[in-house]
Amino acid sequence: MLIYPEINPVAFSIGPIKVHWYGIMYLIGFAGAWILSLYRCKNTYSPIKKEQVSDMIFYAALGVILGGRIGYMLFYDFSNFVSHPWVIFQVWDGGMSFHGGLIGVVLAIGLFCRKNKCNVFDILDFIAPMVPIGLGAGRLGNFINDELWGRVTDSPFGMIFPTGGPLPRYPSQLLELILEGIVLFLILWILSRKQRPRLFISAHFLLWYGLFRFIAEFFRQPDPQMGYLLFNWMTMGQVLSLPMIIGGLLVLLYVSSQSTQSKGKLCSNT
Repeated sequence: MLIYPEINPVAFSIGPIKVHWYGIMYLIGFAGAWILSLYRCKNTYSPIKKEQVSDMIFYAALGVILGGRIGYMLFYDFSNFVSHPWVIFQVWDGGMSFHGGLIGVVLAIGLFCRKNKCNVFDILDFIAPMVPIGLGAGRLGNFINDELWGRVTDSPFGMIFPTGGPLPRYPSQLLELILEGIVLFLILWILSRKQRPRLFISAHFLLWYGLFRFIAEFFRQPDPQMGYLLFNWMTMGQVLSLPMIIGGLLVLLYVSSQSTQSKGKLCSNT
């Protein structure tokens, strides 16, 4: 059995102000995306200029925070939100949804593109490889916070969490860190090293994140207020990830068909 390394969720304090590791993880995610965006701007096929990166990250950060919080209330705590709508502002109690944050980022990038007169799909393809940095950092923050732990297990990978009861559980936060953070980053970074058709990278992000999240949910304890939604095994995370998997596959098929048609036209003109 693995030993849970109890880490104080508060990284440091400045007088009455407490700085939590979870907040630092958000900063690491945004800073990592900013640094890698500047690096990618050196490529000749970058859709934005180096001077636009900070503005783009600002829009994306707003999308993550606002979309993540609103998405959590709508997807995971709707009844409480309806009866007590002010809880949406109680961010110190936790509650962020990746799927809500994803929608928020897409909308925010749409506004950024409207302001800067660029193609939204090009920008989404550009930032997709940077997203796993924030995802991985966020899962590490969940682990330090002793939250979102896994299901009870008797495997040697079990771990007793301070707030998870006396039985060992899967450290599902670390599994998601590996799949949604490290592995997803490597896939998207390698694919984006050369110029690809529009939407190719975004489609791979949807497909692989959806698959990894769907798999990880089998090891993660369902949210207590939700439980299982379908077939006595499907969770809300899996329900929300299915459209991503299907959408990613459909977009890849569309991109492939467009590429095939373009090659066919070139051959017919030669």
